[in-house]
Amino acid sequence: MKPMSTFQLILRHSLTIALLVGVCFAQANGTAKNKPPKTITGTVTLATNSQPIAGANILIKGTQTGSVTDQRGNYSISVNSDNAILVFSFIGHKTQEITVGNQSVINVELVENNEVLGEVVVTALGIKREARSLGYSVGEVQGKDLSRIAQENVLNSLAGRVPGVQISSTGPSGSSVSMIIRGAKSLNTDNQPLFVVDGVPIANSLNNVSQIGNDNRVDYGNAISDINPEDVENISILKGPSAAALYGSRAGNGVVLITTKSGSKSQKMTVSLTSNTVFDQPYKYLKMSSQFATGILPFTPDANPYPGGILQIDESSAGGVGPELDKGYNAIQWNSPIGSDGKPIPTPLVSHPNNIKDFVRTGITSTNGVSISNNSEKVTYRLSYSNMSSRGIVPNSDLFKNTLAISTNVRVSNKLTLSTNLDFSRNNSNNRPAGERGTNPLQWAYAVGSHININDLRDYWVPGKEGLQQKSQSIGNYNNPYFLAYEVNNSYVRDRVFGNLRAEWQLTPEIKLMGRYALDTYSEQRETKIAKSYTGEPNGAYGLINLKRYERNADFLATYTKRFNALSVVVSAGGNNRYSQSSDLNNSSKNGAGLIIPGLYTIQNIAPNNLQYNNYLYKKAIYSAYATANLGFKDMIYLDLTARNDWSSTLPANNRSYFYPSASLSLLLNEMVHISNNVDLFKLRAGIAQVGNDANPYSLYPTLGDAGAWNGVTRLSKSGGILLPDLKPEIATSYEVGIDYNMFRNRLRFSGTYYMSENRNQILPSQIPSSSGFTTKNINAGLLESRGIELSLGGTLVDKGGLRWDLTTNFTKNTTRIKELAEGIPYYTLWTDAKGGAWTYVGDKVGDIYDAEIITVTDQKSPYYGYPILNNDGSWQSKSATTSKNKIGNFNPNFILGAQSSLSYKGFTLNFSLDWRSGGDFVSQTYRYMESDLRSQRFLDNLINPGGRSGDELRNWLVANQDQYIKIHGNFFPIVGGPTAAYGGYPFEFGGKSYAYGVFNPGVIAQYDSQGNITGYTENLGGAGTKIIPYGDNYPWDFTRAATFDASFVKLREISLGYDIPARFVKSIGLQNATFSVYSRNIILWTAAKINVDPEMAFQPQAGPQAGTQFKQGIERYNVTPWTIPVGFKLGLTF
Repeated sequence: MKPMSTFQLILRHSLTIALLVGVCFAQANGTAKNKPPKTITGTVTLATNSQPIAGANILIKGTQTGSVTDQRGNYSISVNSDNAILVFSFIGHKTQEITVGNQSVINVELVENNEVLGEVVVTALGIKREARSLGYSVGEVQGKDLSRIAQENVLNSLAGRVPGVQISSTGPSGSSVSMIIRGAKSLNTDNQPLFVVDGVPIANSLNNVSQIGNDNRVDYGNAISDINPEDVENISILKGPSAAALYGSRAGNGVVLITTKSGSKSQKMTVSLTSNTVFDQPYKYLKMSSQFATGILPFTPDANPYPGGILQIDESSAGGVGPELDKGYNAIQWNSPIGSDGKPIPTPLVSHPNNIKDFVRTGITSTNGVSISNNSEKVTYRLSYSNMSSRGIVPNSDLFKNTLAISTNVRVSNKLTLSTNLDFSRNNSNNRPAGERGTNPLQWAYAVGSHININDLRDYWVPGKEGLQQKSQSIGNYNNPYFLAYEVNNSYVRDRVFGNLRAEWQLTPEIKLMGRYALDTYSEQRETKIAKSYTGEPNGAYGLINLKRYERNADFLATYTKRFNALSVVVSAGGNNRYSQSSDLNNSSKNGAGLIIPGLYTIQNIAPNNLQYNNYLYKKAIYSAYATANLGFKDMIYLDLTARNDWSSTLPANNRSYFYPSASLSLLLNEMVHISNNVDLFKLRAGIAQVGNDANPYSLYPTLGDAGAWNGVTRLSKSGGILLPDLKPEIATSYEVGIDYNMFRNRLRFSGTYYMSENRNQILPSQIPSSSGFTTKNINAGLLESRGIELSLGGTLVDKGGLRWDLTTNFTKNTTRIKELAEGIPYYTLWTDAKGGAWTYVGDKVGDIYDAEIITVTDQKSPYYGYPILNNDGSWQSKSATTSKNKIGNFNPNFILGAQSSLSYKGFTLNFSLDWRSGGDFVSQTYRYMESDLRSQRFLDNLINPGGRSGDELRNWLVANQDQYIKIHGNFFPIVGGPTAAYGGYPFEFGGKSYAYGVFNPGVIAQYDSQGNITGYTENLGGAGTKIIPYGDNYPWDFTRAATFDASFVKLREISLGYDIPARFVKSIGLQNATFSVYSRNIILWTAAKINVDPEMAFQPQAGPQAGTQFKQGIERYNVTPWTIPVGFKLGLTF
């Protein structure tokens, strides 16, 4: 085993010392001699509802003697004098001091301290602590803020609320949601945090890996969406390893602790009803040209190559510059009627600019829920049920979700409490439309020619060939979007159960034991049906996929709590046993093989030789031991020490054990020295921690896979990568410092954090020559360094006369660099696109985007300095991206700024949340394809119209405006001319006829000597010899920069207006309270790109080699869901 570092040894010995100190204090206290005591008993309850408080502290002032209330709020303490003063305290409540006197029973009601109540947070292992005692940053969001408006996925509600957290989604309801805390920390994983719900670690893996059918990529979402947002009490986000170290190897990306409602706040049996309805109205679409019919040249009746001079539309062409529309032309089209002579009759060529608007529909989502809760002397419980039904904006798309949650707490005795949380859910859909791939209905709706009325495609079967041949503008080349929506069917059902059984035993007032068994399991069945005549599967396809995930955790924790005058001690130690298993089973037709009988979707209808079967099984186990010590001195200095050791089954025996500690310090300067009566909190904090991360199962030795059959005999083959038997765990070391400053009774609050983390021993697949018999090799290589700042400023701006206005702003800035890679690996590739892609060189930032470099004149003395150097045919010259290292951007934002406002007055509450992401870039493959098909309105708008200029006049005009019209900048490539005379198109010969269809690229053509040195330049500026190129051949589609855009945007994440109906109106009908609200969410206010593509959707889930599922960030392909304005209504009733 590798020796521990000095850092690890220091922290391990520090923890040991802290444990010994705690034990010594306990023994000293236990052996002290006291006079015959007087016993005081009583109950501590909440002033608001008289419910008992468990865990309240009772201390004899000026001594080390104290007690803690049990689950029923009862306590017992011995005093030596009637003059003794008892100090009653509980987190988030005002402290009370009572002189004993001649009393033997003292009952106390503690009042909530509104000034500090919001500063109680849930930390690792579910322990509630005062935020001021923490030496690290924790983000806290209350459930009431999350459920104010309906969200299908609880993560969407966190966008912009917590500094350091970035939320992205691939599209509509049910789609995958990515959550990254403090930037990417790993090159080869999805960088998602660990989610823990009521102490249960739950899977949030992406579910779009196994697909059926050619180019049928479906986003089934990730599993965190199984949680009902209405059940959430609060969410704590443990951002750094200092906060999350106790959760082990899965905590390297942070931890999200979700606490659900328990019923403890109910004063009697309470029934709550909620009803939500949201209408999603599409309103903004891609900017498509509707000026031309399908084709490659804008033919006219007077100039066309067709017999008899009759215009004909080339329906099979992918081009979008056929004959102009709305000019009074007639042409033979795909659906022209047939005359009595058997020939098609030309029909008017008119535009249909609203095709996409006509194709989509208003989405409707309805969510209804009921909960029953109670809190009695012995039992606390809450039972809830929720039903969600969603009709998507794409025809024939839907989503349904049903959840049942049960929470119980039984106080068996004064010392023993049993509790359980169980959550049952079913997510299902009759059809999930494909996303960024070939079966995407929206992709093909945009491909419908502008001369075609999309409503003519609604009846999508060719008459007489129902079930055999789809109707389209060009059979075999184009897919009918309605056919894809109704006949490429991807259904699924996911049943999930997760929960825990927990026992707590208050062995003594100081010692508490906890044992817990937690389970998370789900099964997902998918069925895909692809009808005959889909262009990617002409013979149809069918398949079944069965996914199963199972994880159990058994853990225990012993906690010792004691206060010794100025010193408070909380020491805990425990362990965890985790076992997880997953399996994938796939039975489907091979791509292109088809079915025996079209339209009969059964496995038996697939010919045996055309049936493919895959089965994968993954198992993993981890044993863990951990301990923590929380020491406080005079409530002004707090020191936290933690240690954890994991033993992982996925690492080799020599490296299987890995230890990681953490330490954090909190100094309350306002308690240490008097600063000002207006200062409520002035805290300095610092933390340092290490977190390990193991490998995926079967990363050490090759596995066997299906190699197909030979002469009817099944064959197996080894996996294509060389694995590393001596694989080491990834180790992330994190440092953070921060300040918290509150003033004016906490009406003004500021928090700032600076952090740095280093992630070593990245487990990466390295490409090797195929001549070795393998394609990749797993290695430990790489050091990632992340640095960032998080700022939060908020407060209560107005609180007078019933009017209250709270405003909070959050700022996040993060940068991640690769500091080291293995020898022979100059850079790490995240994705490629056209001539470029996203890869990172050592020392550079993760997220850098590169492209081939346009060759320009570099001689500053030349009059052509900065002009592009063209090839002899007039096209642009370039050097490869890897040779030139031509960086054009980075897909990470420069910063993220969020703002939340709440304005309330006499029962009315107006809330809004803004999210501004500044900087960063994204690549839109959607836009590239639209422009390469000559369908983009932006491309037409950017053409340079010579305006009748020619010769020297044109040349001088271009030179005078060279920065705009000659030099390439950003994603703009200057092109002079266009597809018609109206655009200044130059004469171009085709079929013996001339068309105004030519363009040229401003620049120069270089002359070279025999040595390759440039000897001079020839202008390509519109004069004699200028190289005219056909308009349709001159789009710079193979340059990444041409489709790279600024990713800045501003979104109104939510806006809601609610009204609490006065009690005098509702109590007469048996209600405790009633609320009504109207809201909207996720409205895009502004994007820098201005192409109507949402930059937030510029990421693609994908499977990585030996790495599970990842996200390709900064690139989108046909994530073209129209922008919508949701309008929602919510009604809440409590009986």
